[in-house]
Amino acid sequence: MQIINKQLIEKVVVQAKNSPRKRMNYNFHKTLDANVQRMLNVLEKDTYIQPHKHQDPDKTEAFVVLQGKVLVIEFDDNGIVISSCILSNDEGVFGAEIEPCVWHCIVPLESPSVVYEIKDGPYSPITDKNFATWAPIEGSAECKDYLTDLIKRCGIKK
Repeated sequence: MQIINKQLIEKVVVQAKNSPRKRMNYNFHKTLDANVQRMLNVLEKDTYIQPHKHQDPDKTEAFVVLQGKVLVIEFDDNGIVISSCILSNDEGVFGAEIEPCVWHCIVPLESPSVVYEIKDGPYSPITDKNFATWAPIEGSAECKDYLTDLIKRCGIKK
């Protein structure tokens, strides 16, 4: 049995804080070719995940918030926000599932935010994500302004 408890989350939170990307996964699946990928995803507020979709191979992805507050966003093919929601235990919205072939990203609104993520496998770094060309590439100078604008477009006031 694998247990998700405070000690595990605290361990991964420390790793996320010390990571240059300001996030860290803790995988529960034993191998990258597992049919179901299950992980904790710990996110610091200033991390950026480039919008992407899982297509060819098509994969469903789901997020369940365990701690913090996370904005989940879906986009059309031009980068226009088509739907969003905030996952937060305090607000009573605990999870969201993203269908295959849908542009999406998650944005942590609090530090640390912890989600349990489930995605169809297997995992291949080459085919796992199709990144949106209309959004900044992770690590580029435009990421911070893009995130600020994205949060505003979703109607969230900081």
